[in-house]
Amino acid sequence: MVDETLADNKPAQHPFSFTEAVLQGVTAIRSHPMRAGLAGVAIAAAVATIATVVVALDGVERFARDNASRAFGADTFVVAKIAAPGQISRTELEAKLERNPDIKRNDLRFLERFADGRALYGATVSQRGQVAAGSLKYDGALILGATSTMNQIRDLTIDRGRFFLPEEENSAQQVALIGATIAEELFPGRDALGQSVRVAGRGFRVIGIQRPQGSVGGASLDRNVWIPLQTYERIYGGAESLQITARAPDSATRAWATSDAEDRARVTLRARHQLRPGEEDDFDVLSPDAARSFVQAISQRIGVAAAPISAMALLAAIVVVANTILVAVTQRTLEIGVRRAVGASRRQILAEILAESVTIACLGGVAGLAVTFGLLQLLGGLGLDLQLTLPTMLGSLAAAAASGLIAGWIPARRATRINVVDALRAE
Repeated sequence: MVDETLADNKPAQHPFSFTEAVLQGVTAIRSHPMRAGLAGVAIAAAVATIATVVVALDGVERFARDNASRAFGADTFVVAKIAAPGQISRTELEAKLERNPDIKRNDLRFLERFADGRALYGATVSQRGQVAAGSLKYDGALILGATSTMNQIRDLTIDRGRFFLPEEENSAQQVALIGATIAEELFPGRDALGQSVRVAGRGFRVIGIQRPQGSVGGASLDRNVWIPLQTYERIYGGAESLQITARAPDSATRAWATSDAEDRARVTLRARHQLRPGEEDDFDVLSPDAARSFVQAISQRIGVAAAPISAMALLAAIVVVANTILVAVTQRTLEIGVRRAVGASRRQILAEILAESVTIACLGGVAGLAVTFGLLQLLGGLGLDLQLTLPTMLGSLAAAAASGLIAGWIPARRATRINVVDALRAE
């Protein structure tokens, strides 16, 4: 009879409510803001680390892509005696210098003759020299002799004026397109367009000025002086070896045309040099992907080291949050016992503890992203192009939520195993 009475008086189980669980979790956080804040700081630090690493790697890859585009042009490739001497060993460099012949004007004409509409070619040769205007001089300028087609192959970022025309190249006229630094140094406070500069003691009319482009590999792109190739050869003599830059025509579909143009150039130059099938090329072809490969390899190495760093930061945050929630469960033993006595189910207690843990983690994640955004704004003011994208933010918040769930699981399971009678006797 007694057992039946007790059974009849057993508290009714409240139905599970996700909203109620979240509200209970938020109430627990508001009751102990200092404790929740310390756990949130750990998550914020981990999320800031993850977001910063992802943003930095994305910045390195974008830097490699932009640098290759500025140095070689988008969708272009380079044909040269040795296209990338800094990316091969000394032994390989010596072997190429001995084996590969110089790229001459006749090679360029042969390529243009058999382009068959699939490639557009231009050539450059360069050397360091002094440029002067009046009493002002600029040492260390890069004097570039180029064919007039270079303006169609590469975006030379002309701010004002123009590039030289085919007739100006063919008649070896003394005209020049100058970089932004050259214009600023030789014509401070006045317009350089239409003015005269001296290159190797000869006067050149400035017909164009480039926009500022920055540096690639430590070399400034703003101290260039572009002059017609014929003019360059009259001043400095015939170049030992040309660098040929090429791309597919504008009418081609970029998805396959660059590769087709590169194959066409390779086959044509092999025929020009009378290389037999299976014989190694005696020239280099450098594509934009190859130009980016060095920096991308560095970013991959950084990524290998960055993953464990991010994981360690996240693991440390999980431990801190788990300890915080475990302390909270211990301090709320009586409260949990009372709630269980009046009908709260183990499922409800589990959901409330997990909601508290996940909420702390998400708030910490938002704080970490705010810190990262502020840091990137500061770095942006210093000229670094780093972007916090939406996928990065969502991924970081997802990592924070998952960390909160993992951190709260053991304390939540412990809370569901609290004996009601022992809990009521706790105080």
